[in-house]
Amino acid sequence: MGVRAAVVVCVTSFLLGSLFTHWIADSLTLWKSPTNDQNLWTAATYYSIIANGPAQIQYTVAAIVLLGATTILWSLRDGRAGNLMFDGGSIFLFCTTIWMYSYSVLPTIFTLFKDLPPHPKTDSIPQDLQSAIFAVASNNLICSVALTGVLGLQAGRFWAESVDDDDDEIESLKATPGPSRAKTPQTE
Repeated sequence: MGVRAAVVVCVTSFLLGSLFTHWIADSLTLWKSPTNDQNLWTAATYYSIIANGPAQIQYTVAAIVLLGATTILWSLRDGRAGNLMFDGGSIFLFCTTIWMYSYSVLPTIFTLFKDLPPHPKTDSIPQDLQSAIFAVASNNLICSVALTGVLGLQAGRFWAESVDDDDDEIESLKATPGPSRAKTPQTE
């Protein structure tokens, strides 16, 4: 259990950290009001850098995602109720993140941001890029919340198992007879 949980937590933390790096672009679009064209061009440029990055980085992230998904699914074969509840929720959230990122974020980044038109930062941003930037930023936020939920469920599982272990220890102490506490005669 310890190695499996460590792998799940490390993979989830790595992916969460990867999503947090997008804060460079997402903070300019989701959290700054009103959003100006300069901030949108900055976000578009950031996503363009990701779209044109080396393929080895993408393969590495895909391998890490596969490791995390395999490890969470592996824990289900145990069949205990705690595994089904906590790991079932973790699988749902992890798969939701994978699905959203694979079918919404990555296609948008690789189709719209691969070739940005040359522009000065003062130009107005095209409407299709503007809506794509907001969509990618929102999906990054949803993925971050889902992965935080995976960490919360794994922490909950650890806590539940530690409480069960404590209860088992207390029960075993009650069941085993302790040293006799009969009074011994006192010498004067």
